[in-house]
Amino acid sequence: MVIALQTLIALVNARKNKALLVAESSLPESQFKAFRKIFLMEFGEKGLEGELQKLYAEQTKNDRNGQE
Repeated sequence: MVIALQTLIALVNARKNKALLVAESSLPESQFKAFRKIFLMEFGEKGLEGELQKLYAEQTKNDRNGQE
């Protein structure tokens, strides 16, 4: 099953926002700021989102070349 990258990222972002809201309501402000920074690094463009983009680009390239 092929899922468009932007759709997948939108689904991940919705869950990231929910997780950040829970953390913000549960942690003191200074801890939340630190958590948010690390969380976004892991799940944002420098983390999971970036990895998904690379995988998608590789798969698209392979598909164009007739490889699997």
